[in-house]
Amino acid sequence: MERLILAIVLSAILSYLLGSCNSAILVVRLVKHKDIRDYGSHNAGLTNTLRCFGKGCAALTLLGDLGKGIVAVLLSRGICQWLDTGLTAQQDVHFIGYVAGIFAILGHVFPLYYRFKGGKGVLVGVSVFLGIDWKVFLCLIVIFAVVLAISRYVSLGSIIASACCPFITFGFQLWQRGGLPMWYIWLNTVLSALMAAWVIWMHRTNIQRLRQGTENRFSFHKKSDSAKS
Repeated sequence: MERLILAIVLSAILSYLLGSCNSAILVVRLVKHKDIRDYGSHNAGLTNTLRCFGKGCAALTLLGDLGKGIVAVLLSRGICQWLDTGLTAQQDVHFIGYVAGIFAILGHVFPLYYRFKGGKGVLVGVSVFLGIDWKVFLCLIVIFAVVLAISRYVSLGSIIASACCPFITFGFQLWQRGGLPMWYIWLNTVLSALMAAWVIWMHRTNIQRLRQGTENRFSFHKKSDSAKS
């Protein structure tokens, strides 16, 4: 039990530190020598990067954010194996992966290196599932893409995909049960729900704008004027 607790603590700390490396801030600073937080919506995330600095910076930010979630899960699994916690491969990829995901999102939203002001954690949260279960990841991406194509609201796609996350997690884990006890499946579902709830909470201002009809619609065209503001 002591080794498992140590693995959880180490995974949480490393995932938070990894999540604190904000891709949008790093990419824009290295490529454009500017601070993304001074432009557009002032959010250090993918959408604002695309709107203000174009597809090149957005693509690098996308890769960085997706990579953080995957690396966090892989690191946490490696820690479990290194400490010989007793978790099976199927167990550690789920339980410890969700722990890593929660703290990676926490680091992305409240980055230690940037005065605790970061992005909203959508891509990091989704990418965690690429490391845990690619089928859940694929479902979330499809839901997001469909909502975005219909509404052209990135925020709405993120919110709906996040809301579906715990239900999809429960369904797939029940289907792939493989001898896992129900309490363990419920535990993983609760952890995924915490991740989803956090992402939705970070979109509370977007929800208000959606209700007021003032939320910006997504466009693939760069808004050059916003980068000059």
